[in-house]
Amino acid sequence: MTRMEKPLKLSIQFFFLLSILSPQHNLLFIHTALADGVTSLEAKLLRDEVREMFYHAFDGYMEHAFPLDELRPLSCEGEDTLGGYALTLIDSLDTLALLGDREHFTSSVEWIGKNLRFDINKTVSVFETTIRVLGGLLSAHLIASDYATGMRIPSYDNQLLALAEDLAQRILPAFDTPTGIPFGSVNLLHGVDEHESKITSTAGGGTLTLEFGVLSQLTNNPIYEQVTKNAVRGLWARRSRLNLVGAHINVFTGEWTQKDAGIGTSIDSFYEYLLKAYMLFGDEEYLFIFQEAYTAAMHYLYNDPWYVEVNMDSAAIVWPLFNSLQAFWPGLQVLAGDIEPAIRTHAAFFSVWRRYGFTPEGFNLATLSVQHGQKSYPLRPELIESTYWLYKATRDPRYLDAGRDMVASLQYGARCPCGYCHISDVEFHKKEDHMESFFLAETVKYLWLLFDLASGPDNLVENGPYKYIFTTEGHLLPTTPQISMVGEHCSYFGAYCKSGGNEQESPKSDVSLNPQGTNASTSYGGQVHTGYPLDSTFFESTATSGLMKGICPGLTHGQKYGISYVDLIDTAQEDKSTHQSENAAKSHSPRVVSDQTAGSSLSNNNDRGGNVHESSERGSE
Repeated sequence: MTRMEKPLKLSIQFFFLLSILSPQHNLLFIHTALADGVTSLEAKLLRDEVREMFYHAFDGYMEHAFPLDELRPLSCEGEDTLGGYALTLIDSLDTLALLGDREHFTSSVEWIGKNLRFDINKTVSVFETTIRVLGGLLSAHLIASDYATGMRIPSYDNQLLALAEDLAQRILPAFDTPTGIPFGSVNLLHGVDEHESKITSTAGGGTLTLEFGVLSQLTNNPIYEQVTKNAVRGLWARRSRLNLVGAHINVFTGEWTQKDAGIGTSIDSFYEYLLKAYMLFGDEEYLFIFQEAYTAAMHYLYNDPWYVEVNMDSAAIVWPLFNSLQAFWPGLQVLAGDIEPAIRTHAAFFSVWRRYGFTPEGFNLATLSVQHGQKSYPLRPELIESTYWLYKATRDPRYLDAGRDMVASLQYGARCPCGYCHISDVEFHKKEDHMESFFLAETVKYLWLLFDLASGPDNLVENGPYKYIFTTEGHLLPTTPQISMVGEHCSYFGAYCKSGGNEQESPKSDVSLNPQGTNASTSYGGQVHTGYPLDSTFFESTATSGLMKGICPGLTHGQKYGISYVDLIDTAQEDKSTHQSENAAKSHSPRVVSDQTAGSSLSNNNDRGGNVHESSERGSE
């Protein structure tokens, strides 16, 4: 059985329904034993130690760096790194709420509402500003404005939502491209600079749907969700025939400028947001793309238990490297219900942590050594995040052991006078005077959640009124009726159904991805998964937005989603022969592959040889 044909061990819907069950449910594959040596008491002590870690860094920032963006924890100074708008405070808001710190949460929200402004002449990263600032504002708004969270601020009057909308409006010019894929940077006052690079990463263009989608739901303005969904479509339409995407793309021509396909640097959260957008909004188009992309990744990139980078067209290995951003993948697999490979991969990744005390940015799988030029550990949360999700899914005691080791590494290797330092060299544990805001937004958050779960959870995520989706920056977005459209059966922007359930004419598509399919199911690995069960008690108790209702029968996936390949014709070569042009067009034309044809074509791509090269690009968190 090939990996492409291997079905998921647990369906996405099953795991998500598992996550909404009360802790009192007895499930056969979950046991409650704690790790050898990590008693219940020690789990509580570790949870309290992680809480102290957060406040050591947070208080250091507030005392020595605020209102600058980030803390320099060795020199006890501050620095502006992203935009000059108290970045670390914004990124920390929902962690304060999670810890139940009403005093600091309230004072922080009130200060931001009164003092933060985005009408500044700063050019900022679209990706980083969206996941850190926009996501931080939206999460804090949803917590501060809702009595049910237990953290509502009486004086709060939607100031953070107004700031979030203002920020999103200033980011919107970045999406004005022929492909719909946004520029990588935008000036908050003047829009996109005329000399701005036309090259962006796949993660940069495809990791915006959660934040912008939630903003659309809260403001009743569809433009934010529409532009980010179009960006995802623009990237997916330019996938290779192997259903792989590259690392960097020209936002004007749609040409891939770096064809290395992987699950780490420059691509990672593209996969993450496909699944999470489905889980949050219930839009099956995201699920369909995720299933296709995930199947391809597991076939071409997975060398059990590691992942490599390959050429997106030929699947030849170009980069036998573990990079630290890959470490989110086991956690994503838990959410997708594919537990067994997640366990093996996490064990492999954690072996690198144990070897050095941290995970280097790059670890060469050919030489089994730290990759030259990638020796640092900038306090990344990805492996800790996966540890939390695997413990939550399995209650296996090994993950508490792993968490304890991680706490020890951070305490003895990275703790500095005013916070926690980057490690510039994991082999010698050299410290660097910098602390990214995501240390407070994610790294300590996932550690605290891990040990709180083992201690008998008492927090907003595990015991609150809603189930939360975590953004790629660890921000909490609730599946409330106001936001979640999981009960809807039509694509939000497809315009296939009127509000009364009547069909409208669907957009034209030049590819039918499933001629026998309907819009209520998706094909994956030879099986059909229908998303969330429509008769689930979860839906019976969950109101829907009412924007679109009813099932639109008889549509193919191509008709419903409008997903098709884009023929990439090099305009500089238009004077070549007609025969050459036809061959170029054919090389990008879509085709429907049967199980037998797939097995044959995949076997022809088993040659994974290729030249190893070192990329100068470094993926961002």
